[in-house]
Amino acid sequence: MAEVAPIISDLAVILIIAGIVTVVFKWLKQPVILGYIVAGLLAGPSIALFPTVTDMTDIKTWGDIGVIFLLFSMGLGFSFKKLMNVGLTAVVATMTIVCGMIFVGYTAGHIMGFSHMSCIFLGGMMSMSSTAIVYKAFNDMGLLQQKFTGIVLGILVVEDLMGVVMLVMLSTLAASQQFEGMAMLQSVFKLAAFLIFWSVLGIYLVPTLLKKIHRYVTDEILLIGSLGLCLGMVMIAVKAGFSSALGAFVMGSLLAETSEAAKIERIVQPVKDLFSSVFFVSVGMMIDPAVIAQYIGPILVLVVLVLVGQAVFGSFGVVLSGQPLKEAMQAGFSLTQVGEFAFIIASLGTALKVTDDFLYPVIVAVSVITTFFTPYMMRFALPAYNVLDRHLPPTLKSALARYASGTMTVRHRSTWHKLLRSMLLSVALYAVMCLFFIGLFFAYAEPWLMRHVPGLWGSLLSFALIFVVVSPFLWGIITKGNHSEEFRKLWADSVFNRGSLVSLILIKILLCMVLVTGIIVRLFNVASGVGIVLAAVAVAIVYYSKHIHKQSHDMEAQFWANFAGNESKRGTDMRGVDEALLNDAQLHELHLADFTIAPECAYVGQTLKEAALRTRYQVNVISITRGERRIDIPEGNEHLYPCDRITVVGTDDQLSDLRKALEQCPNAPSAPAATARGEMKIEHVQLEPGSPLAGQTIRQADITDCIILAIGRPGGNLSNPSPDTVLSVGDTLWLVGKSEAIRRIA
Repeated sequence: MAEVAPIISDLAVILIIAGIVTVVFKWLKQPVILGYIVAGLLAGPSIALFPTVTDMTDIKTWGDIGVIFLLFSMGLGFSFKKLMNVGLTAVVATMTIVCGMIFVGYTAGHIMGFSHMSCIFLGGMMSMSSTAIVYKAFNDMGLLQQKFTGIVLGILVVEDLMGVVMLVMLSTLAASQQFEGMAMLQSVFKLAAFLIFWSVLGIYLVPTLLKKIHRYVTDEILLIGSLGLCLGMVMIAVKAGFSSALGAFVMGSLLAETSEAAKIERIVQPVKDLFSSVFFVSVGMMIDPAVIAQYIGPILVLVVLVLVGQAVFGSFGVVLSGQPLKEAMQAGFSLTQVGEFAFIIASLGTALKVTDDFLYPVIVAVSVITTFFTPYMMRFALPAYNVLDRHLPPTLKSALARYASGTMTVRHRSTWHKLLRSMLLSVALYAVMCLFFIGLFFAYAEPWLMRHVPGLWGSLLSFALIFVVVSPFLWGIITKGNHSEEFRKLWADSVFNRGSLVSLILIKILLCMVLVTGIIVRLFNVASGVGIVLAAVAVAIVYYSKHIHKQSHDMEAQFWANFAGNESKRGTDMRGVDEALLNDAQLHELHLADFTIAPECAYVGQTLKEAALRTRYQVNVISITRGERRIDIPEGNEHLYPCDRITVVGTDDQLSDLRKALEQCPNAPSAPAATARGEMKIEHVQLEPGSPLAGQTIRQADITDCIILAIGRPGGNLSNPSPDTVLSVGDTLWLVGKSEAIRRIA
């Protein structure tokens, strides 16, 4: 009788033990991830009470696959629009946390006698919080609609990206065994170029492809195709010298920009759950109870450092980004755990054999303990804030309030600043695309062509092919920003501006000539002078060609259409009901939150006017998402249907009351926080002297795609102002809408 292969028997042991243990942990209301780690401990070689895994090599392979699908799933929840929408708060806070915790981790490891590389890896692991644990805790504790949870989820989005970058940097550092500034800088630039190239190319190609084959795509085909794309990008990333995790994350983030993102995430979920569970079980197998007992002192020290360090650096980073102290402390205290990215970093150190053997089980033990304390740290945030608020000097509290208010205001930027910012970003993106296509061409296509078509004809054919590919990007480099509103305004404002504007155009033309000259010299082996002359002719052809102009314009339009995603119907109804006054504290608590209308909800079938959510709960409904359609600024006669996702704006207390009302409906599903959902934002704008809005009523101002939530004035803050309210210089307008619409008003 044939025997069962060890990989099958080992997988059977893993899944049976994991299934039993996770049921127990679910009953104890503990995170399932902890159950997987305990199951790995029981199934591993350290404990002989149960049948143990016989072949650790096979399990490591399963674990590696688990890392790939775990990062792929994280990428599906990432999306580049989310990165743009989380704003400065998440970026500043994340950088503060990561830098601070790396310093704390490295210093602590050095004091406790860890090796140099172990100290560096320890700092990286301690800086990564857990998206899965935090989101589950928020959901279980009913906090998803609170203002600070949006900040936390934004920080976790940026941390995911920082974790991927950290994997690349640590791999480079481990290879050289010492800090080499140029090598590290080269790796960072190489990573940035890789991410930009494949992100731009992927956003252009992948959504377009899915739209064209949409009618033929079933769930089965979508699952196979998505996993195939994931593994294909893994191969590309490894070939480029990066980790497989980076490739999986990049492809996940690209698919997150498609109209099928939600469906892909749903059908991939079981595959991700299976392989990621095997990964976390393999993490548990690495735990040696004897090692934990031996290092119990360092483990407890690291637990305290994570709890205190994440709370302090997280709170400080959020305050530094301009948020009030209360929300900052709530956010900081929510990040006090070591997340799943730490296991991936630890696995990298173990695979590269650059970290101490005891570091892996030590960091796993720290993660388990800090995860257990996560809900308690969240509850402790408000009492800690109340104590701190009572003991802070009044002058410091006033300074913090002014700082938070000032950094959140939308201010005018100089016309030069707007022009240079948009122009430099566009030129950088186009240049990276050119360089990558040129590099790929000379690495793969040009050698093949020259083998089959040698001599001058091969060189001419090669030049024609690469020129056709990069010419739309060259046209974009030359012309981007030349016809913008800022360019025309500066040109008309002063004769002295024209020299600088012409210089900018000449610099862009020179950059294109350098790129084309490099191609010509490489293919035809001519002198640089001849190459420059020929490049000038080629650039002139690019600039004056109507076909290249149209091709570049169509490509850019397709890219932005894919990036923008689903179009939504827009309303322009400016609604105003009451004129109640709010204080400054309430104004700063306004934020977005999402709720899903359950089929059993009493509001199903009613119009917004009939539901009267604003009258009952003092909240404004600013968008309704229905399948692939989103209705922004909906009118009062818009109906509510089952499974509609409504985005509302209000304070924590108002949104909490609405959540309780909706939860009275049985089986009401939860919805993700507003930061993770889209483009609508709350910002406030101060009307300065000379503003065209000053002296007009709200109706006369004809502000579209936005709602004025309140007007801040010295005599008091006006909530939900009527259309006949006159706007004055010095008014602070609290607006909700898309960033572009708000900035047009600013």
